[in-house]
Amino acid sequence: MSALDWLNGEAFALFGQHVIWSDMIGNTIGLAALALGWRRSIWTWPAQFLSGLILVAAYASAHLSGGVGKQLLVIGVALWGWRQWTRGRQQAQDGSIAVRFATWRERALLLAGTAVGTLAVGTLFTAVPELSWNPWPDAYIFVGTLAAMVAQARGLVEFWFAWLLVDVVGVPLAFDSGLAFSGLVYIVYFALVLWGLRDWWLRSRITGTVTEGAAA
Repeated sequence: MSALDWLNGEAFALFGQHVIWSDMIGNTIGLAALALGWRRSIWTWPAQFLSGLILVAAYASAHLSGGVGKQLLVIGVALWGWRQWTRGRQQAQDGSIAVRFATWRERALLLAGTAVGTLAVGTLFTAVPELSWNPWPDAYIFVGTLAAMVAQARGLVEFWFAWLLVDVVGVPLAFDSGLAFSGLVYIVYFALVLWGLRDWWLRSRITGTVTEGAAA
């Protein structure tokens, strides 16, 4: 048995849902990555990179080409985010990444980019059914994940809001696709996102106060 066969093998069954190893391991590492992001640890990026690698196998086994594409995108953005945070660590007094709220221009660009990207990817998935059997939810999650990771790489508090919006669609889609562990993890993601949002929100106020004091 190859490593890929083992990853896509069944780990256990729960409430009639079959959980495969790649789904379970990849999402567990993804949870760790989100917790590390909450703590503003640079290790969030290598964890996201590894999670993406493993989840490629999970989505491929469920024949979700959109999900595979999303994880390949996660891998690429994780490398970029790792570089961004490495360069920006000195921005905060405690040596971690500095966080802040986006400007109105940055918010507009994120929203417009997400809307246009979802429309473009959804149209592609609809035109080529082999890419996704559920094109518009897949496109929404695909582009929403990219928007969230870009916002995270820039240290924007809005990163957490983006993840909340992705979770709203991600939970039912994961269960409907037979990736039960992904669905359960999305629910845990929701709780972590709320805690992380609170922490970054408070941290942004501290950062803003320090910046104003330095400028005075």
